[in-house]
Amino acid sequence: MSALSADPDLIRIGNCSGFYGDRLSAMREMLEDGQLDVLTGDYLAELTMLILGRDRMKDPSLGYAKTFVKQIKDCLGLALEKNVQIVTNAGGLNPAGLAEQLRKVAAELGLDVKIAHVEGDDLVARAAELDLGQPLTANAYLGAWGIVECLNSGADIVVTGRVTDASVIVGPAAAHFGWARTDYDALAGAVVAGHVIECSTQATGGNFAFFTELGDVGRPGFPIAEIRRDGSCVITKHDGTGGAVTVDTVEAQLMYEIQSARYAGPDVTTRLDSIALSQEGTDRVLISGVTGEAPPPQLKVSLNTLGGFRNEMSFILTGLDIEAKAALAQRQLESWLPDKPAELTWTLARLDRPDAETEEQASAILRCVVRDPDPNKVGRGFSSVAVELALASYPGASFTALPGNGSPYGVFTPGFVDAHEVPHVAVLADGTRVDIAPATETVVLEPVSEPELPAPLAPTETRRVPLGTIALARSGDKGGDANIGVWVRTDDQWRWLVHTLTVDKLRELLPETADLTVTRHVLPNLRAVNFIISGLLGKGVAYQARFDPQAKGLGEWLRSRHIDMPTELLA
Repeated sequence: MSALSADPDLIRIGNCSGFYGDRLSAMREMLEDGQLDVLTGDYLAELTMLILGRDRMKDPSLGYAKTFVKQIKDCLGLALEKNVQIVTNAGGLNPAGLAEQLRKVAAELGLDVKIAHVEGDDLVARAAELDLGQPLTANAYLGAWGIVECLNSGADIVVTGRVTDASVIVGPAAAHFGWARTDYDALAGAVVAGHVIECSTQATGGNFAFFTELGDVGRPGFPIAEIRRDGSCVITKHDGTGGAVTVDTVEAQLMYEIQSARYAGPDVTTRLDSIALSQEGTDRVLISGVTGEAPPPQLKVSLNTLGGFRNEMSFILTGLDIEAKAALAQRQLESWLPDKPAELTWTLARLDRPDAETEEQASAILRCVVRDPDPNKVGRGFSSVAVELALASYPGASFTALPGNGSPYGVFTPGFVDAHEVPHVAVLADGTRVDIAPATETVVLEPVSEPELPAPLAPTETRRVPLGTIALARSGDKGGDANIGVWVRTDDQWRWLVHTLTVDKLRELLPETADLTVTRHVLPNLRAVNFIISGLLGKGVAYQARFDPQAKGLGEWLRSRHIDMPTELLA
């Protein structure tokens, strides 16, 4: 293949995967539908590392995203023909194994391909030494410079393990422009570009609060970042593909899974409060003004352990006396169980309505979730006892599923280690191993003080309406915490939002958060506030503490809540 891009001042990087399970045809679509210099794919999430860890327990040769192999079998010839380099974190827990598998695919196809990989993130063998416990998986978040080394050596495909999601985009940009490791503003700009496109179609209209405004969202196209030498970029998509790229769809992804105004990474700390967005044309949004700072001295580590076994049964309660029926079922089940599990949690979802026209609309769901280190205590010994209530409990007793055995669940915890403790190795296509040094300039991460707020709106007539009448939101998970980013479109709306949607107001609107630690971060450039709700998701996504374990719908719940809003903002 040729150099990364023929244009010395621009590189066009597309993305074809936002998670392990994303659209299988996306790689071919991105290669066929328009011009790219580099195609990336993000396959890893906290839950994915647990899934790959269990794969590796069954077969040590696995531990990578198997769907990526299928995509390469289908598209490798096309990528070579179009001179498109591919960079992906699909290597998961076994980047060397995936690289070797890809070489076999290339040989079967009769194609000459240079495949390199990045390793060193897997710390599980040293976990105890590094005070990380005894996890199933332990992976440090590496940065982009191993990818840079691989690309500079002429690699056509670069496979990594656990790098930061944005690194698969930052690496090609840094290699193409020859950025230095202290070019913090440019690197931060590429981090923002990477953060926007790494979750695939969430930047082009997927999961978008005002989706009814966008037109064709039936099959959104995948996003592209046209990154410039100074780190600014334009987010776009291939012409003729579905979805849309607007300031709001881009901001929606910017709000996803962030925390404070300082977005820390292994190569640069990005100042999210410096970002400027502007619509440059149809399906073209300019991101500019991003500034960066030296990274922190420690790397984050993703730790997954097997927490035990989990099972659940859901009871259907119909008609009258819902609360009494739920109380009877709970009392009976708990007294009938021969061995009570370590954790037993009940939730009652009042989905019923009075005088309902269908039986489903007259029904509520009572859910019992159990967890225990012993699979027998949450297996048939639990679910079969629940079913035994069918003829002996509340009137109309029924269930949503048949009894079954429990299944393993995972627990995620973040860890931190000194960057000098983590090997970062680029393994080139010819087998040469190149050690990548950690950042020499670091700054301990400090919180950003709240900026000066605009003057509040003068008191005026209000109307009680859903917050989402004017506000957009995007929510997601970070271990056991959840984030909700909320933003508005006009300065007057911002003056109202920033003074109204406080931590106390959020707790009032979302009662589930009342006893949890909630932190608010203000981003005036984006007319946005971001809330971190600590502990809402228990011990992480795999723990399934809530029926929405990844907090995907949390922002939409908040938008649906009614609030007194100035009528002038509703015009």
